[in-house]
Amino acid sequence: MTPEEFRAHAHELVDWMAEYLTHVGERQIVPSVAPGDVRRALSAAPPERGEAFDRIAADFEEIIVPAMTHWNHPGWFAYFPANSSPPSILAEMLTATLGAQCMSWQTSPAATELEQLVMEWLRQMLALPDGFTGVIQDTSSTATLVALLTARERATAYAAGERGLAAVSQQPLTIYASAEAHSSVPKGVKLAGFGLEQLRSIAVDSAFAMRPDLLEAAIEADIAAGRKPACVVATVGTTSSTAIDPLRAIGEICRRHGIWLHVDASYAGSAAVLPECRYLFDGVELADSFVFNPHKWMLTNFDCSAYFVCDVDALLRTFQATPEYLRTARDGDVVNFRDWGIQLGRRFRALKLWFVIRSYGVDGVRQMLRRHIALAAEFRTWVEAAADFTVAAPSPFGLVCFRYAPVSLAGDGAALDAANRALLARVNAHGSVFLTHTVLGGRYTLRMAIGQWQTAREHVEAAWTLIQNAVPAMAATT
Repeated sequence: MTPEEFRAHAHELVDWMAEYLTHVGERQIVPSVAPGDVRRALSAAPPERGEAFDRIAADFEEIIVPAMTHWNHPGWFAYFPANSSPPSILAEMLTATLGAQCMSWQTSPAATELEQLVMEWLRQMLALPDGFTGVIQDTSSTATLVALLTARERATAYAAGERGLAAVSQQPLTIYASAEAHSSVPKGVKLAGFGLEQLRSIAVDSAFAMRPDLLEAAIEADIAAGRKPACVVATVGTTSSTAIDPLRAIGEICRRHGIWLHVDASYAGSAAVLPECRYLFDGVELADSFVFNPHKWMLTNFDCSAYFVCDVDALLRTFQATPEYLRTARDGDVVNFRDWGIQLGRRFRALKLWFVIRSYGVDGVRQMLRRHIALAAEFRTWVEAAADFTVAAPSPFGLVCFRYAPVSLAGDGAALDAANRALLARVNAHGSVFLTHTVLGGRYTLRMAIGQWQTAREHVEAAWTLIQNAVPAMAATT
C-alpha cells in the first residue's frame, strides 16, 4: 500500500467511524449469531497473495461488524461501561501510526515523560495524597497481580530480616479480600504463587462491604498459627453491587500489622474526580497501592489502567531486571517503565489519556460523571416507586441493583430467581438495551449500569419502560 493509497483508505475509514459513532444507537446491541457463524463466513486458509483493501473493508463491514457486540451503544447498561470518546479514538490512530515500543525512556522519551505527566494529572484530579506515584498498566487484573507480587516481596523481605531466610521459606503468606472482591484477586493469588488455600474470604455486611472486625480476627488467627499476613485487597465499588469497603478501618488494621493494602477502585475510582464523592474514599491515604480504570468511566479507550503506588522502591525490587542489551547511559537519570510491572514491551497508552483530559478538561469529566450518577439515582426512584420491584443494594455511583419481586411470589426464592432470569432475557431480546445480572445474598439480581458517554435520560427511560412492559408480556406466556 503506497502512502497515497493509505491516505485514501484512511479517509474512508474515518468517514465510516464517524458514521458508526453517529448511528451506533440504531444498531442491535448484541448480534443474533451462533457460535461458528463468523468463522464459517471467512476463508479457512490464509490468502497466498495479497487482497485488495476494498475487499477486506467489505468483509469487515458485512461479516465482522454485524457480529459485534456494541459496547458504545447508548442503551448499553451491562457489566460496567467500557467508555470511548472521539479524542481517545484519534489518539489511538496516532499511537498505531507511531508504532512506538515504550519500554524505556530511551526507546520513547516523550512517551515516558507524558505518562509521568498524565499520571500526576490523574493523582491531582482524584485528590490522591502526594505520596502516590502512578504508572499505566493494561488492566486492573494486571495491577492487582502487580500489587500482590510487590506485597509478597515486601513481606518476604521483612520476615527475612526478623527471622532469617530459612525460617521465611517455611512461613506461609496470607492474603485477605472481601467475599465480594473481583475474580482477579483469587486469580492473582494463584499466579503470584501464594496458593488459594492462603486466601481469606472475609464476610460482608448488609451493604455488601467487608467487615473490618472479621478481617482483624482472621489476621490475628493467622499470626497465631505462624503465618505471615502479606496483603489486604479492599474494594471501592465492587463489581456486583459497587459496595464500598471501609478503607479507614481496614487501613488502620493493615498499619498495625504491617500489611500491604491494595485498593481496587477499577470502576468507581473515576468518581473521586467529584469533590462530593471523595468521602467514599475516606482512608485512601492509608493504602500502599490504588488502581482505577480510565477505560471504564473516563472516556478513554480500552486498555488503560491507572496504578498508583507509594513504595516505588518495593515495586522496583520486585520487577526490575536490566540485562546488558537494555542498559543505557541515561538509566540513572530517568524512569524506565518496563521496571514498573510485568511486561517488558509497552504501548503508548498515555497519549489517549492526554488527549481526553485536554479535550474535555476536568470539568467536562465531572459533568459526565454527575450526569450518570444523577440518572442512576433517578432510575432508583422509579424502581422504589414500582409495586413489583425492589432495590437490592445501595447505589452510590452509576449502578442500580434491583429485582422483580411481585407479592404473588413472596417467600419463594427459587420462583423469584426464575422470574428475574426470564425478565432479563425478555428485556435483552428487544435489542435496544442490554443489562446483566449478579447474585447478591444468594439471590439472582439485575444490574442497571449507567455510564456510556452517549447515554442520556431518554435511553434510561426507554430501558425502564421495556422492563415494565416485559412483566405483563412475560406473565402472558407462563
